[in-house]
Amino acid sequence: MSRLDTLQATLETVLGARIKKLVRDRGEITITVPAADYIAAAMLLRDDPSLRFEQLVDICGVDYSEYKDQPQEGSRFGVVSHLLSITHNWRVRLKVFCPDDDLPSVESITPVWNSANWFEREAFDLYGILFEGHVDLRRILTDYGFIGHPFRKDFPTSGHVEMRYDPEQKRVIYQPVTIEPREITPRIIREDNYGGLH
Repeated sequence: MSRLDTLQATLETVLGARIKKLVRDRGEITITVPAADYIAAAMLLRDDPSLRFEQLVDICGVDYSEYKDQPQEGSRFGVVSHLLSITHNWRVRLKVFCPDDDLPSVESITPVWNSANWFEREAFDLYGILFEGHVDLRRILTDYGFIGHPFRKDFPTSGHVEMRYDPEQKRVIYQPVTIEPREITPRIIREDNYGGLH
């Protein structure tokens, strides 16, 4: 039995029906749990001695509305966590989907792994995903007055406003975007021996 087989069997034993989906791909395991079981699953992953995922490596938000150029199936927004067990030297990817696309939210796992704090703030800032129970959920990368969430697939590439210094007012001001939208076509070089390559 390989280490991945052992991990899969342990995950299935410990989490049981909480696992909505389990995928093995490229030597990694991804488990998806329902939003209602997110905190309970996280605590089992951390505390069960046969798993001991004591370290949260990363959390990221995902907008699945145009994922892999496929039509959207199911919820639009998801949260993906990468966990590491130092004790057992294995990793797992934990995925949960936000039940409501209009107001995406899941429980905060900051009480389980305190390193989730800034990662959840980043997912809130860039995707608009709310983390219920987070003690300080505010923007972390964009400006305080920023409107929208720039990593959503429907956010315009040029944004909604631009910022510039106004010498008359002697301060930075915001104004509507003045950049004309345009499509940039990359330059394609079709020379046979370009750059000495054959």
